[in-house]
Amino acid sequence: MSDDPLTYTVAVGPDKAGQRLDRVLADALPELSRSRLKGLIDDGAVRLDGTPMTTPSAKVRAGEAYLVDVPPAAPAEPEAQAIPLAVIYEDDHLIVIDKPPGLVVHPAAGNPDGTLVNALLAHCGDGLKGIGGVRRPGIVHRLDKDTSGLMVAAKTEAAQAGLAAQFAAHSLERAYRAVVWGTPAPREGTLDGPIGRSPRNRKKMAVVARAGKPALTRYRTERPLGLHAALLECRLATGRTHQIRVHLNHAGHPLVGDPLYGRRPRGLPSGLAAAERGIGRQALHAYLIGFIHPETGEKIRFEVDLPNDINELIYILEIFKN
Repeated sequence: MSDDPLTYTVAVGPDKAGQRLDRVLADALPELSRSRLKGLIDDGAVRLDGTPMTTPSAKVRAGEAYLVDVPPAAPAEPEAQAIPLAVIYEDDHLIVIDKPPGLVVHPAAGNPDGTLVNALLAHCGDGLKGIGGVRRPGIVHRLDKDTSGLMVAAKTEAAQAGLAAQFAAHSLERAYRAVVWGTPAPREGTLDGPIGRSPRNRKKMAVVARAGKPALTRYRTERPLGLHAALLECRLATGRTHQIRVHLNHAGHPLVGDPLYGRRPRGLPSGLAAAERGIGRQALHAYLIGFIHPETGEKIRFEVDLPNDINELIYILEIFKN
């Protein structure tokens, strides 16, 4: 990637006369976000006849031509690390991966590296065009550390904006498969309860009467698993922290293996208790994602199979008849 700035020329036509500078630039340069353009204006990177224009609300005139200097993306702060990724789809604008359990999405306290962001920095390299002026992947949604499955990340600022808008509008298609204790009744329905920080344990989320954010999860029982569990499909209408885990626990059907919200049924055969301990994580897998490609406008959809650890758990649950 070149270290020289990329310079755009934005000519003002008669139809744009009298409009705000930042709006005219945003219309002419859709690959740059409004916040990115504002930052460039503030930094003096937008010039008219050699003079920096530092007021986003300045009115433009027909016939003016603005030069916009976009510096190369700064190196990302997280270190690029060669961590294996299961890539389901990739093009110049975005990448879809099947995240394994145990992989944290973002570097944070306690997990400064070895994350999905570190892996994407290494995998994509100069294919990352810079988001907000930083050469980094655009993470528009997350999966918990021990939830496996499909995630999409943007490589460009325009792709991130397009995907983020779809997440905000809840127009993406996302579906999970979950192994839960018991079989819900009814076998298909909606879990609708506001989610907020648990007043009893600040490390947990909970369905709360006050100060919770609206949350809605749709579930469908795919099949019972023996006498003690069931396989569900869950779809999110909202995207709250730990939403599926919290809603299913609140409904009395916690995820098998969930270390934070799970609770084992009484009288469970010792073999099933051992199987739950063996999986070592919540049995939740994001198996489907579908969205409008932010560059091509094409509807694309991906599905992946359940991982081996959940398939092995299902096998054990199904063979127990007592």
